[in-house]
Amino acid sequence: MYPHWRKQPENEQEWLQTVMALARYLRGPNGCPWDREQGAAEFARFTIGEAEEFIEALANANDEHAAEEAGDVLFCVFAAIAAAEEQGRFSLNDALQGIHEKMVRRHGHVFGEHNADSPQDAVRVWNSIKAQEKRARKEKG
Repeated sequence: MYPHWRKQPENEQEWLQTVMALARYLRGPNGCPWDREQGAAEFARFTIGEAEEFIEALANANDEHAAEEAGDVLFCVFAAIAAAEEQGRFSLNDALQGIHEKMVRRHGHVFGEHNADSPQDAVRVWNSIKAQEKRARKEKG
């Protein structure tokens, strides 16, 4: 066993919790000096390269490599969130709650009153809702 987990993870939820715990552990006093030195923005920048490798692996239909690269992308995001938490900027819970609310809101054709009979209609609804959100943000501040 490793110090950041109590038992072998058995499902997605437990694995997500374990990987996030690892990202936090690596920033701690018994973790990695390099990880501790990185801020949220630094880890976020690594996500770009990992995402490009993920896209390439998917395009090449190399599923084993794609799964590895997907994990790398997730870890970069989790490491950035762990740093952001430490910096008092936002938490994993903030990010998860926010993305859930945003995806429900932007899928107005699924969860709202909009209609979408085609992929193009769905994109139109998404873009319309996104534009409304941007206008509201500008008016706010």
